[in-house]
This record gives sequence, structure tokens and C-alpha cells, in this order.
Amino acid sequence: MASWDIFCSVVDNYGDIGVTWRLARQLAAEHGQAVRLWVDEPQAFARICPRADPAAHVQCLDGVEVRAWGRPWAPVAAADVVIEAFACELPEAHRQAMRERKRPSLWLNLEYLSAEEWIGSCHALPSLQACGLSKYFFFPGFREPSGGLLREAGLLERRRRFQASVSAQDEFLASLGVRRKVGERLISLFAYENPALPGWLEQLRDARQPSLLLVPEGRVLADVADWLRVATLAVGDVHVRDALRVQVLPFMAQDDYDRLLWCCDLNAVRGEDSFVRAQWAGRPLLWHIYRQEEEAHLAKLEAFLELYCAGLPADLAEDLRTFWLAWNAGGGLAGAWEGLERQLPEWRREAQRWADEQGMRPDLAARLVQFYADWL
Repeated sequence: MASWDIFCSVVDNYGDIGVTWRLARQLAAEHGQAVRLWVDEPQAFARICPRADPAAHVQCLDGVEVRAWGRPWAPVAAADVVIEAFACELPEAHRQAMRERKRPSLWLNLEYLSAEEWIGSCHALPSLQACGLSKYFFFPGFREPSGGLLREAGLLERRRRFQASVSAQDEFLASLGVRRKVGERLISLFAYENPALPGWLEQLRDARQPSLLLVPEGRVLADVADWLRVATLAVGDVHVRDALRVQVLPFMAQDDYDRLLWCCDLNAVRGEDSFVRAQWAGRPLLWHIYRQEEEAHLAKLEAFLELYCAGLPADLAEDLRTFWLAWNAGGGLAGAWEGLERQLPEWRREAQRWADEQGMRPDLAARLVQFYADWL
């Protein structure tokens, strides 16, 4: 058993901590590793793990030792493997502790997820740092070589059983206060602020098939309230506009959010963690990518679309690409949704195929453990 330090600096609300918490839990539960997760914003962590005490400096949850990453840093012995998630800056004293071990720590920078081809030439490469240690860059991804995707053992089978049970879905939705009506399409919305949203909501409002839009608490809620022309929205609120019913859900723990994705016919997601989980749901998805300086995010979006659409029928691929690009450009949705909506049944089959194909690849946690074993 090896010891692991995972450092997480919460930059974008819950995406960074979402990824690192899933990884820490999996390393402990499936690989028997001793894991310390260092978090600089315990309040954000408590949102995705309601059992957590945001005031605690040290707590053990799901076999993981979760520690508040305080400043100034209180020195501790470094672990066998030290992961800086998403290029967060390790404390200088901890870098020194890593170097002074009898066997220096393996230093990994867990990069952001990307489908870009260039990551294959950079994945797992070392870079000598000023402190004398080499830092290895580990890129999660959809291609080979890469670090793969986070996926717990048995996840896809649990999802299949859940999706095959209408009663299990209804029971879960009822726990959130949701009652699905006959013939109603379920859509989840977890996104950043987006000027393209009103155009899509109008199309859902005017559609022939009714939709129930489930909106967990988050940044997009203000945009939804503006479109509904209400001052505020709170958990439990329900508003109806012709064929569209909108219901606000509480921010939920990760496992519950997974089940919400499994219930829905379409999932609009954002960032990285919910993006990957929506793919494991095996359902159509709409990705709102995190905007970067100099439009760097568009290259990542195009790279994923190229890969995801490669196996799709031509019409579906074209309509999907048009809608995703318009969604991320903040407008120009006119006509894009109608074409995509007609192809939802076929898209659902293709989404299942994509999840199955990606599920055949080794997962991120397993690759990290193997990388450390090979490094020794």
C-alpha cells in the first residue's frame, strides 16, 4: 500500500474538488491506498459531500483523510505520491519534504481533461523542477495514450440496473420532490451563465412534446429566473410555461447527481466532472465548456466533437455539432434544436455505444496506480 497526497485548490466552484474527491475515494476503496486529500475551501467540499464538516481541520470520510489546506502551511511528512491537481501550487515546505524523503516522492501534475491529440505526446512526461525533483504530467483523456477517465468499478452495471427499473427511478425522483408526468421528457440543466439559454427555453416551451427541466442550484439559476420573469428561484419552486415545466432542485451529493443524470433523457452539463459523469449516463448530453482566455477552450471543444461525432450518422453529427457550438458561443440556436430533437432516440443509442466503448478502457485511478508501480 502506498500513501498519496492529493492537493486541490478550488478554482471553479465544484469541478476541481469534484474530480479530486472521486479520485481519492476510488484510490482508497478499490486500490487500498492511504490517501490524504488537501482542500483549500472546505465549504465547497461540504457541498458535494454533505457528511463533511467544513470547520474540521482533519476528518476521515469513505476511507480518505480529508485535511484543510491551511495557510500558512503546517509542515507534515510527504506521501509516496504527491498529486497537484490542475497545476495548483504545492507549498514550498512540502516540496522540500518530498525531496528529503529516503525515496523522494513521485510528483504528478493531474492536468485538465482533453480530447486534443497533442496530449498523447506529452502524457506522463517528466519535467525537472528547480527543487531537483521531476514532475510528471498526467493527462486524462479519451484517446491513447492518455490517463483515461475516472470510472469506479461496476459503475456502468449499476447504471444499467437503475435505468432498467422505472420504480427505482421514480423512487429517487420522489426523494427530490419530482413527479414525472406521462409523456414528459426529463432534462437536467447544470451550466454556467449563458446568453444562449433563453433561445433554447423558448424552443422547449413551444415544442410538441412536454419537457420537465430539472435545475440544481447553481450559477445558471439567475438566467432561468430572468427568462421566467421571476425575481428569484428557490429549491422546490415549479414554474410552467406552455410545454415546459421548470423545477429547482437542491445542490446534491455526487452519487445523487449521478442518479439524476441516469434518470434524464438529456443532460446539459458544464466543466469537467459533470461532463464525464453525463457520458457514463449513456444519455444525450450538452456540454458547456469552461471559458478560457484567448478562446483556448474552443480547441478543446472542437477536439471532443471530432472524436464524439466520428461514429455518428452524418445528420446527427452535423446537428449536434451546430447546437453545441452555438450553445458555447452564447447564441444562434435558431433551428439547431429542432433538427437535434428529432434525432434524440438515435442519439440515445449512440450515447450508450460511446459509454460502452469508453468503459472498456482502463480508468484514471488504475492508470495512476500502475504508473507509480512502474516508476518504482
